[in-house]
Amino acid sequence: MTAQLWCFGESGNAYKAALTMELAGYGWRPVYVDFFNGEARSPEFRALNEMGEVPVFREGGLTLTQSAVIQLHIAERSGKFLGRDRSEVLRWLMFDNHKLSGQAGSARFLANFLPEAKRPQEVIGFLQSRLRATYKVLNDHLASRDWIVDAAPTIADFACCGYLFYPEPFGFSRAEWPHIDRWLDGIAALPGWKHPYDLMPGNPSDRATKEDA
Repeated sequence: MTAQLWCFGESGNAYKAALTMELAGYGWRPVYVDFFNGEARSPEFRALNEMGEVPVFREGGLTLTQSAVIQLHIAERSGKFLGRDRSEVLRWLMFDNHKLSGQAGSARFLANFLPEAKRPQEVIGFLQSRLRATYKVLNDHLASRDWIVDAAPTIADFACCGYLFYPEPFGFSRAEWPHIDRWLDGIAALPGWKHPYDLMPGNPSDRATKEDA
């Protein structure tokens, strides 16, 4: 049975789930959500996920939402990337949700996907300031280790990298954080790794092409 993942290329949260499935060799296919034209707010999508968010995972009669829940399910079902210390994996998943992706996603959206005149620079600056402290925590943690939790990659790595491969500027520069940079190179070297815009349908260039047509 092939799982479905409702997603779109610009979503770092969806990328966490998609990347986990791809690297685990889990059978799945993407279902494109036209987020920027409001599909996630439609009654049809709300019937799928009342929170109006991607990713949404469906396999048989099981529907899951929230990237960390989906990642845990895939790790448990596949026997891959769960790590030896579940509590430590969960700790870093929570760190990512609250301190990293939770703020990086907002900063990136506000700095790139709103019309330029409507971008709230003070809010963006505030988020970027908080994110610098978060990057320092992650960079320092990786100073003496290859992976966040274990001697091998886990879903904690695939969660924390969720927004860090995207090209749009939002205040994160790999050159400033050498241990994060090395860690991201390690993730990208894993067999089956794909960039979010190659793994999931939809990216800014697609929308630009449609607008120009």
